[in-house]
Amino acid sequence: MNFLAPEMLWLLLAVPALVAGYMLLLRRKKVTAVRYASLALVKEALGPGQRFRRHIPPLLFLLAMTAILVAVARPAAVITLPSEQRTIILAIDVSLSMRASDVEPSRIAAAQEAAKAFIQNQPSDVRIGIVSFAGTALLVQAPTQNREDLIGAIDRLELQRHTAIGSGLIMALATLFPDAGIDLESMLFGGGARDARRGVAINKPAKSEPKQFTPVAPGSYGSAAIILLSDGRRTTGPDPLDAAKMAADRGVRVFTVGLGSAEGGTAGFEGWSIYMRFDEETLKAIADVTKASYFSAASAAELKKIYQELNARFLMEKKETEISALFTALAAVFAITAASLSVLWFNRLS
Repeated sequence: MNFLAPEMLWLLLAVPALVAGYMLLLRRKKVTAVRYASLALVKEALGPGQRFRRHIPPLLFLLAMTAILVAVARPAAVITLPSEQRTIILAIDVSLSMRASDVEPSRIAAAQEAAKAFIQNQPSDVRIGIVSFAGTALLVQAPTQNREDLIGAIDRLELQRHTAIGSGLIMALATLFPDAGIDLESMLFGGGARDARRGVAINKPAKSEPKQFTPVAPGSYGSAAIILLSDGRRTTGPDPLDAAKMAADRGVRVFTVGLGSAEGGTAGFEGWSIYMRFDEETLKAIADVTKASYFSAASAAELKKIYQELNARFLMEKKETEISALFTALAAVFAITAASLSVLWFNRLS
C-alpha cells in the first residue's frame, strides 16, 4: 500500500498525543478518587470487569481517529477489479501461410477453434469484433455481443494470398475509433510513406481536413484492446510497426499471439509444398510498442491456454486503486461502536 498524499501522514502525530491526553485524564481521576473515605469500596463497586470495560470505548475512538487520519493521506493499493475493457477486436491472419501444419491440424484451424472458445468465455456485455487480413484487411464482423454471429464469422474465414499485418491493425483501429478520421483508403490501398500518428497518407492530399489528434500514453486506453493472431510474416501493406505506433498513440494495447514453430512449417498450395517461415520478432515488437504482451503458440493446446489467460486478463485485472473510502467507513464503524458501548454500559458518551 502507498499514499497519494503522503505529506498528510504527519497528522498521525496526533495519535500519540491523544493517548498521552487520555493517560493524563486517568491520572487526574485517580487523584480525585483518593478523596473517598474508603478507596477499597470504590474498587469493589467497579469490579475488575468494569474497570477494563471503561477503556474499550476510548480505544475504539482512538482507532476511528487513526483510520480517518490515514484516509486523509489517500491510501492506494493494487487490487483485482473487473476489467474496464468492454470491446475486443480479434485480428486474424488468413494468409496462405496459415495453412502450414506445424501447428496441428493447421495454424488457421487451431486459431479458429481457440478463438471460438475465447469468444464463448467472455462476459455477455463484452463486444467483440473480427478483422481478417491477408493481402488487405476486412471487417468481417462489426463489434457485437451476439456470440452466434461471431462464431459464424470465424467459420467463414477463407485463406488468401499475401500478408498485410499492418493493414489488419489499422482496420482494427478504425473499427474502434470510427470517428477518428483514419483514412483507410489511403493507408490500405494507396502507396507511399504515411504518417503513422495521424493515420493519413502524407504524399497525397487528404479528401478532407484531418481531425485534430493528440497522442496519449501507450496502454492508457482502458475501454478496448486488440488481439492479433498471426505467424508474423509480412509480405505487403503498411509497416506493422508503424501501425503499432498508431495503436500506441491512441493508448490501445495490441496483444500478439504468434502461431507457428521456430522451425516453420510447410503448406500445400496448388500441388506444391511451400515452406512457411515464422516471424516471432515482429510480433514481439508490436506488443512491446503498445505496452502489451506477446504469447507464443507452437501447438493447438498452447494456443488454448493462451486464450484462457487472455480471457482471465480481460475479465479481471490488477489496478492501483485509492481506498480512502474503506478507511473512512472503518473509522465510522469504530466511532459508532464506541458511542454505542459507552451509552450501553455507562449511560453517557465518554
